[in-house]
Amino acid sequence: MKFATIALSAIAIVAVNSAPLLRRDVNAALIPEFGIQAGTSPDGTGNCKGVNNINVPCSCPPDRNDFIAKLNANVAAGHPTNNPSVTITGFPEDDSKASKLQRLFVATVTLQNLNGPGVGCPQAATTWGALQAAINAGTDTTPPPAAPAPPAAPAASTPASTGGIDASLVPDFGVVAGTSPDGTGNCKGLNNINIPCSCPPNRSDFIAKLSANVAAGHATNNPSVAVSFPTGNSKGEQQARIGALLVTLQNLNGPGVGCPAVSTVYGQLQQQINALPN
Repeated sequence: MKFATIALSAIAIVAVNSAPLLRRDVNAALIPEFGIQAGTSPDGTGNCKGVNNINVPCSCPPDRNDFIAKLNANVAAGHPTNNPSVTITGFPEDDSKASKLQRLFVATVTLQNLNGPGVGCPQAATTWGALQAAINAGTDTTPPPAAPAPPAAPAASTPASTGGIDASLVPDFGVVAGTSPDGTGNCKGLNNINIPCSCPPNRSDFIAKLSANVAAGHATNNPSVAVSFPTGNSKGEQQARIGALLVTLQNLNGPGVGCPAVSTVYGQLQQQINALPN
C-alpha cells in the first residue's frame, strides 16, 4: 500500500482547511534583518551563539519568511496570536523615531512569542538590542521605505543525497493551526486536545526543517535522534518516513521543543502503518 494512499484515508477522518489565516501584509522592507545566522557554533546540546556569544537555541533566529508571515498575522490581529494579552497598535511606515521603535517592538514581540506565550527566540538571537539603542540615540541609519519584496518562488526539489525530499510523501497535518483559541495560547488539536496555537507549523518551513534533518541524518535540534526518509512503499520504509515526520515536528525549536503529535494526524498514520502486514 502506498504511503500517500494511507495519508489520504487518515486525513479524511479530520476536516482539513489549508487556507492561510487572513492577514494584512506589512512592508517587509521595514522589518529589520536579524543580523545573526541561525545554527552558529553549535555546542551539541541545542545551543548556538547569538549576539555577543550569548547562547541561543540553534533554531533561532527563525526562517525570515516564516517570521514575516507570523508578524503579518499579529499585526492583523492587533496582538500576538500566541499571546493575546500584548497589544499591537499597527506597523507604521514613516521614518519618525516613534514609528521605528513601534516597528521594532512588533518585531520583538513576534520573535519572543513565536510558538506560544513567551515561547520563541530571545532578542540575543538578533542585533535588535543595538538597533533599539541606535534609534533612541538618533544614530541609526534606517533606509527610507522600499516596495515590499515579491514572494519567493517555491524551492525546487533537490536530490535525496543533499537532504531534499519528495514533498508529495509528506502528508498534510490534518489539523489547522489557531483552531478555537482559549486566550491563553492554547488551541485545539486532534480530538480537541489542547495544543499551542502555533501548531502545526507552516508546512513549507516544516518541510525545510525535515529536509535539513534528512541531510544531517539526525534531528539538527536533537542530534541523538537518527532520521531517514526512504521513498519506497515497504512497511519499514513507511515507518521510517512517519518517524522522521514526528521527530522533526517534536524537535522544531530545540531538543523536545516543538509541536505534539496531536497537532497532526501523524499518530493515526503511524498506527495504520504499524497494522499493515509485513
